[in-house]
Amino acid sequence: MAETNELIIHADGGARGNPGPAAIGAVIKNNQNQVLARISQTVGNKTNNEAEYLAVIAVLKQVSDKKLQPQKILLNVDSQLIYHQLSGSYKVKKEHLQKLLWEIRTLENSLNCPIFYKLIPREQNRAADALVNQALDSLLK
Repeated sequence: MAETNELIIHADGGARGNPGPAAIGAVIKNNQNQVLARISQTVGNKTNNEAEYLAVIAVLKQVSDKKLQPQKILLNVDSQLIYHQLSGSYKVKKEHLQKLLWEIRTLENSLNCPIFYKLIPREQNRAADALVNQALDSLLK
Protein backbone atom coordinates (compact mmCIF):
# COMPACT_ATOMS: atom_id res chain seq x y z
CA MET A 1 0.00 0.00 0.00
CA ALA A 2 1.31 3.43 -0.89
CA GLU A 3 2.10 5.92 1.81
CA THR A 4 -0.18 8.63 0.48
CA ASN A 5 -3.53 8.52 -1.22
CA GLU A 6 -2.60 10.61 -4.25
CA LEU A 7 -4.81 11.07 -7.30
CA ILE A 8 -3.41 11.80 -10.74
CA ILE A 9 -6.00 13.37 -12.99
CA HIS A 10 -5.91 14.25 -16.68
CA ALA A 11 -8.69 16.63 -17.71
CA ASP A 12 -9.60 18.19 -21.04
CA GLY A 13 -12.43 20.08 -22.64
CA GLY A 14 -13.12 21.09 -26.19
CA ALA A 15 -15.63 22.57 -28.55
CA ARG A 16 -16.18 22.09 -32.24
CA GLY A 17 -16.61 25.67 -33.18
CA ASN A 18 -15.98 28.35 -30.60
CA PRO A 19 -18.62 28.38 -29.27
CA GLY A 20 -20.11 25.16 -30.52
CA PRO A 21 -20.96 21.64 -29.40
CA ALA A 22 -18.66 20.97 -26.47
CA ALA A 23 -17.57 18.05 -24.32
CA ILE A 24 -15.33 17.15 -21.43
CA GLY A 25 -13.08 14.19 -20.80
CA ALA A 26 -11.04 13.07 -17.84
CA VAL A 27 -9.23 10.11 -16.35
CA ILE A 28 -8.78 9.77 -12.59
CA LYS A 29 -6.05 7.39 -11.42
CA ASN A 30 -4.53 6.53 -8.07
CA ASN A 31 -0.79 6.56 -7.48
CA GLN A 32 -0.63 2.86 -8.43
CA ASN A 33 -1.81 3.90 -11.92
CA GLN A 34 -5.20 2.20 -11.50
CA VAL A 35 -8.06 3.97 -13.28
CA LEU A 36 -10.70 4.91 -10.71
CA ALA A 37 -13.02 6.82 -13.04
CA ARG A 38 -13.42 8.14 -16.56
CA ILE A 39 -15.56 11.06 -17.65
CA SER A 40 -16.78 11.53 -21.20
CA GLN A 41 -19.81 13.76 -21.65
CA THR A 42 -21.22 16.56 -23.71
CA VAL A 43 -21.86 19.92 -22.04
CA GLY A 44 -23.96 21.78 -24.61
CA ASN A 45 -22.84 24.73 -26.70
CA LYS A 46 -19.80 26.26 -25.01
CA THR A 47 -16.46 27.85 -25.79
CA ASN A 48 -13.24 25.86 -25.51
CA ASN A 49 -12.36 27.70 -22.30
CA GLU A 50 -15.75 26.99 -20.74
CA ALA A 51 -15.36 23.30 -21.61
CA GLU A 52 -11.89 23.23 -20.02
CA TYR A 53 -13.28 24.72 -16.80
CA LEU A 54 -16.25 22.34 -16.82
CA ALA A 55 -13.85 19.39 -17.11
CA VAL A 56 -12.04 20.50 -13.94
CA ILE A 57 -15.37 20.99 -12.15
CA ALA A 58 -16.53 17.52 -13.20
CA VAL A 59 -13.41 15.77 -11.93
CA LEU A 60 -13.46 17.59 -8.60
CA LYS A 61 -17.14 16.66 -8.19
CA GLN A 62 -16.33 13.05 -9.11
CA VAL A 63 -13.58 12.89 -6.48
CA SER A 64 -16.00 14.27 -3.91
CA ASP A 65 -18.96 12.08 -4.96
CA LYS A 66 -16.89 8.90 -4.94
CA LYS A 67 -15.57 9.86 -1.49
CA LEU A 68 -12.02 9.06 -2.59
CA GLN A 69 -10.58 11.27 0.20
CA PRO A 70 -7.20 11.93 -1.39
CA GLN A 71 -4.34 13.43 0.56
CA LYS A 72 -3.07 15.11 -2.61
CA ILE A 73 -4.33 15.73 -6.15
CA LEU A 74 -2.19 16.33 -9.23
CA LEU A 75 -4.49 17.74 -11.90
CA ASN A 76 -2.96 17.79 -15.40
CA VAL A 77 -4.29 20.14 -18.09
CA ASP A 78 -2.99 21.05 -21.53
CA SER A 79 -4.55 24.52 -21.80
CA GLN A 80 -2.03 27.25 -20.96
CA LEU A 81 -4.78 29.77 -20.25
CA ILE A 82 -6.69 27.48 -17.87
CA TYR A 83 -3.49 26.41 -16.12
CA HIS A 84 -2.38 30.00 -15.52
CA GLN A 85 -5.85 31.07 -14.39
CA LEU A 86 -6.24 28.14 -11.98
CA SER A 87 -2.73 28.69 -10.65
CA GLY A 88 -3.51 32.36 -10.05
CA SER A 89 -0.85 33.85 -12.32
CA TYR A 90 -3.49 35.17 -14.77
CA LYS A 91 -6.63 37.02 -13.75
CA VAL A 92 -10.01 35.78 -14.93
CA LYS A 93 -11.68 38.81 -16.49
CA LYS A 94 -14.81 37.31 -18.08
CA GLU A 95 -17.72 37.11 -15.67
CA HIS A 96 -18.99 33.72 -16.85
CA LEU A 97 -15.51 32.23 -16.33
CA GLN A 98 -15.21 33.91 -12.92
CA LYS A 99 -18.35 32.01 -11.87
CA LEU A 100 -16.81 28.73 -13.02
CA LEU A 101 -13.57 29.55 -11.21
CA TRP A 102 -15.55 30.29 -8.03
CA GLU A 103 -17.20 26.87 -8.34
CA ILE A 104 -13.77 25.25 -8.70
CA ARG A 105 -12.43 27.10 -5.64
CA THR A 106 -15.47 25.97 -3.63
CA LEU A 107 -14.90 22.35 -4.66
CA GLU A 108 -11.18 22.63 -3.88
CA ASN A 109 -11.98 23.82 -0.36
CA SER A 110 -14.51 21.02 0.19
CA LEU A 111 -11.93 18.35 -0.70
CA ASN A 112 -9.62 19.51 2.08
CA CYS A 113 -6.38 18.42 0.40
CA PRO A 114 -3.71 20.17 -1.65
CA ILE A 115 -4.40 20.34 -5.38
CA PHE A 116 -1.50 20.94 -7.73
CA TYR A 117 -2.23 22.01 -11.30
CA LYS A 118 0.30 20.99 -13.90
CA LEU A 119 0.56 22.17 -17.49
CA ILE A 120 1.41 19.24 -19.72
CA PRO A 121 1.95 18.94 -23.47
CA ARG A 122 -1.14 17.96 -25.46
CA GLU A 123 0.52 14.62 -26.38
CA GLN A 124 0.55 13.67 -22.69
CA ASN A 125 -3.18 14.34 -22.41
CA ARG A 126 -4.31 11.98 -25.17
CA ALA A 127 -6.54 9.80 -22.97
CA ALA A 128 -8.61 12.78 -21.77
CA ASP A 129 -8.69 14.26 -25.29
CA ALA A 130 -9.95 10.93 -26.68
CA LEU A 131 -12.81 10.99 -24.15
CA VAL A 132 -13.72 14.54 -25.27
CA ASN A 133 -13.83 13.40 -28.89
CA GLN A 134 -15.77 10.25 -28.02
CA ALA A 135 -18.48 12.38 -26.41
CA LEU A 136 -18.52 14.85 -29.34
CA ASP A 137 -18.68 12.01 -31.88
CA SER A 138 -21.69 10.58 -30.01
CA LEU A 139 -23.61 13.73 -31.00
CA LEU A 140 -23.26 12.73 -34.65
CA LYS A 141 -24.89 9.30 -34.20
